[in-house]
Amino acid sequence: MTTLIESDEHQALRAAVAALGERHGRAHLARPDGEPAHPTGLWAEAGKLGYLGVNLPEEYGGGGGGIADLSIVLEELGAAGCPLLMLVVSPAICGTVIARFGTEEQKRTWLPGLADGSRTMAFGITEPDAGSNSHRITTTARRDGDDWVLTGRKVFVSGVDIADATLVVGRTEDARTGRLKPCLFIVARDTPGFGRHPIDMELRAAEKQFELVLDDVRLPASALVGEQEDAGLLQLFAGLNPERIMTAAFAVGMGRHALARAVAYARERTVWTTPIGAHQAIAHPLAQAHIDLELARLMMQKAARLYDAGDDTGAGEAANMAKYAAGEACVRAVDQAVHTLGGNGLTREFGLASLITASRVARIAPVSREMILNYVSHQTLGLPKSY
Repeated sequence: MTTLIESDEHQALRAAVAALGERHGRAHLARPDGEPAHPTGLWAEAGKLGYLGVNLPEEYGGGGGGIADLSIVLEELGAAGCPLLMLVVSPAICGTVIARFGTEEQKRTWLPGLADGSRTMAFGITEPDAGSNSHRITTTARRDGDDWVLTGRKVFVSGVDIADATLVVGRTEDARTGRLKPCLFIVARDTPGFGRHPIDMELRAAEKQFELVLDDVRLPASALVGEQEDAGLLQLFAGLNPERIMTAAFAVGMGRHALARAVAYARERTVWTTPIGAHQAIAHPLAQAHIDLELARLMMQKAARLYDAGDDTGAGEAANMAKYAAGEACVRAVDQAVHTLGGNGLTREFGLASLITASRVARIAPVSREMILNYVSHQTLGLPKSY
């Protein structure tokens, strides 16, 4: 795939991460029983090489780059068949929020570990009755002396079992108006009252999904991200744009991996003395998948550059578009890859069947394609809301 708008540094990073991914590959993520395993070796090596924290400030152990750099890391690992989903959460969302809004103590405590991979952080925002509508979040935090007491539930929280802490989105009451406003809290894994229960998913992934129950979780004042309660909304959106960009990178990488497997098969698989890739019924859909992935990647690169340049408004629009385009392109690429291989596309040997389910994630999370269409129709086109 072309890299016309990337700097020499980004192209070098892409090549280096691709080499790392090739050394590990998809086979390294499977246990002997075929189930996905936590990619601890890959995570540790990527951290040692500086890839996990490439977007975080240099003074706290990071690479001093941006989301453009981190998206390259995730895309190339995904293209090699070994994506690190927690890259979306730990350095991209949590690391970004803490780097931009955290206190000096929070930065010193968390960023070096997030950068080298020795510490990870999960992110809890979705609730059973509040999916895309963050205004309906019911997890609340109240003051009790110098402490905070957090109560509520979260669902579909990735990697809580391996995370040292979870960045939880709650709501505090404005003393002046009585209205609830969002705030973010760092909740350590072993905090009393902080319970987790795995959600039984049919999605085969190393990173498990959890329901969190916060039962009067008592937190010190230092658990509140930043020093002001009024910054919660800014913090939230500072993390959501990188989340969408990184989801796009995840989807583009997955689509590229599936497409590469299908192209290799189409070159070699021969029927009546002719490789099946010579037939336009096979070649054209694969070419279309390549075009769709390339276009999605270009929008992802635009979104990352706008975000890294500090244009949060422009990045919001582009990040949503990138996530939408990449999710659609990924689903189509995976579907065509499986179709190209026929029955072999459903075997464990080729490793494509599990991507059928995984590719749907990019359409559904962290925001559905319908909500992105709502965003574009309202924010970009100026059309009225139906809700």
